[in-house]
Order: sequence, then C-alpha cells, then structure tokens
Amino acid sequence: MLCSDIIRILEAQSPPEYAMEWDNVGLLVGRKNREVKKIMLAVDATADVCQMAIEGNVDMIITHHPMIFSKVKRVNDDTVLGNKILSLIEAGITCYAMHTNFDTKGGMAKEAAKRLALKNTEVLEETYNGEGLGQIGMLKDAVSLDELAKKVKNVFDIENVTVYGTNSKIVEKIAVCPGSGKSVIDIAIEKKADCLVTGDIGHHDGLDAVEMGLSIIDASHYGIEKLFMKFIYNYLVDFCDDVEIEIVDTGAPFHIV
Repeated sequence: MLCSDIIRILEAQSPPEYAMEWDNVGLLVGRKNREVKKIMLAVDATADVCQMAIEGNVDMIITHHPMIFSKVKRVNDDTVLGNKILSLIEAGITCYAMHTNFDTKGGMAKEAAKRLALKNTEVLEETYNGEGLGQIGMLKDAVSLDELAKKVKNVFDIENVTVYGTNSKIVEKIAVCPGSGKSVIDIAIEKKADCLVTGDIGHHDGLDAVEMGLSIIDASHYGIEKLFMKFIYNYLVDFCDDVEIEIVDTGAPFHIV
C-alpha cells in the first residue's frame, strides 16, 4: 500500500478538520507515494522510537502527538528535532500524526469512557460539528473515589494515579478527558460531574477543583492516551492485510520512586 492509501483510511476515522486550530496533524515527514509494508504505532515520535523504526525497517510511523508542533526555522543536526527529521528522511520513513482530530472525532475519549463503562455519555466540551473533547456519563453504580481510582488503574493498566479529593467520597457522574484536562475543569463542574479522570493536573488546579466540589483522578498524560495505539491497530488491521503493524509502548516518560 502507498502512504497516501493509509492516510485516506486514517482520515476517514479522524478527519483533519476536527483538529483544533493550534494543532499540527497529518503527514509531517515524508512522501505520500512511499510504499508502506511496515507501520509502527507510538504515542510520541521520540528519538528512541525513530531509531527503532530505522533499525526495524519500518516504512511509516503513526503517532498521536505531532513530532513537529511549532514553527521550524531550520532542519539540521544541531537540535533533537532536527536530528529526528533528518534521520527519518534519510531512511525514507514517513511520519503521520493524528492528535486532536483523534481526541474529538476519532475515538480517544469515547474509548476511555467505554473502558470505564460509563453510560448515557455525551461530549464534555463540544468543539466542532457536534464532536469535542472528553466525555461525561454515569457509572452503573455509585462508588467511592478510592474504588474509582482502583478501577482507573485497572482498565488503563496504570501503576499509579494521583487523587485529588477524599477517598470515601461517593462518585457517580464521571467526566473523562484523556491527555491534559486542565482546560475542562470548569466545564466538568458546570455539568455537575463528581469526578474528572484526566492528566497533567497541577497542584493549584487540583486544590481549586476539590474546593468547588470536583474530585480529580490524574492518570498522567500518557496513562490514558496510550490506548491510541491499540485502537488504531485494531482499526487498521481490517484495511491493511499486507502491511505489518507494530505497537511500541515506550511507557510514561517518568517514573515514581
């Protein structure tokens, strides 16, 4: 298959027009007419991921987070980003990102809500054409915040989470926003969520949310968004019979000691 064929399949699932204005999605490195026999899926195109792709004779890397995000004035070997771009071009590897278009239309939050077994779900923050960031819905049965935290760890296969709120608090209406959810705290409160499951919550954000009645479970940015890889794998295998697809789970970019 050509890279352009795979792009067409991906964009049927997550059209670029659903991405936020500040985002940078799509084919970031390489030629559309590149023949693709092996795909690597990752959350981030780190230097290690790029090297593994080169050593593994990968033709196309598909990531959630864009490798190129802000304006690039020079592409040389003086920077980490420049080195990655050059190494992929020299190896003939294409790199494609599906970020907020996957967060909204693609299925990130819907899959997260499904794993939490939320029912009667709706979009948390509508951004475009009825789609948007996050989901909000009800648990089948109300549980304590501590029980929900254990469930989050289990369904997303996370070793640790950070909990803002009293463990014994009973929660039932749950908002989930994979990635960084600071921007939806007020919306979750407005929609009367008992708890927000997300990542990248700062000290003061957590304190303020609890004082306004919203508990938060911070599962880390990577913790929930890693579901991107398995989701896209399952989606692509139905269309790409002759293409080998590999998942690279590099783990969270930090560890707790």
